[in-house]
Amino acid sequence: MSRNKHVAMKIRLAKAKKQNRRVPVWVLLKTNRKVRTHPKMRHWRRTKLKV
Repeated sequence: MSRNKHVAMKIRLAKAKKQNRRVPVWVLLKTNRKVRTHPKMRHWRRTKLKV
């Protein structure tokens, strides 16, 4: 990636970074551990973003 990024691209990358979190602990407790994995979790090497 280039060093100088457009502001719009930086905002999109920041949003993707914030979304890329695990399922909260309270959700695990509430669902009795039925929901364990996050369906939208993204790995930086496996799945690329369309930015």
